[in-house]
Amino acid sequence: MSFRLGLTGSIGMGKTTTAQMFRDAGYPVWDADAAVHRLYAPGGAAVAPVAAAFPLALRDGGIDRDALKAAIAGDPAALDRLSAIVHPIVAADREAFVARHRDALLVVLDIPLLYENGYQALMDGVAVVSADADTQRRRVLARPGMTDDLLALILSRQMPDAEKRARADWIIPTDDLDTARQSVDRIVKEIAQRA
Repeated sequence: MSFRLGLTGSIGMGKTTTAQMFRDAGYPVWDADAAVHRLYAPGGAAVAPVAAAFPLALRDGGIDRDALKAAIAGDPAALDRLSAIVHPIVAADREAFVARHRDALLVVLDIPLLYENGYQALMDGVAVVSADADTQRRRVLARPGMTDDLLALILSRQMPDAEKRARADWIIPTDDLDTARQSVDRIVKEIAQRA
């Protein structure tokens, strides 16, 4: 059975780049955000149940994320209903991925809100990607449409980086690519030694 490595980190910390390093090293990576996009696309497993609860979100046979955001905006009960529908579908997708790759040394589960949603309990270990606050801010504000206010809102919904690092089994510093790559190599070696 594969080692389940949870990969997480706050916005702008370099999680996508780090996940690619694991892929490049030959390890399967399940991406929670990509899974949701796939499940919301036409023919996706989440389309029918989400459309039944939020009919205005259905567009061209799939779930339009902007329309869905508008439908749940300012309504905590609606967000809870959506979570109750989507979380089990996403969990089933994640478990199917792990089962398909059960012979791999490790399977990386890229989950942005891993700690916030309590998913660390499902992992054999957790790696947190981290960079200094100035690097994080610079990276995020370089994204199209990003503002200081939007960054502040996103960060208010995420566990502070220091707390994530304190809980992690491994920390992957992403201030530069070489350091991040060395950290990924070290994690893989440590997991291989445990196996």
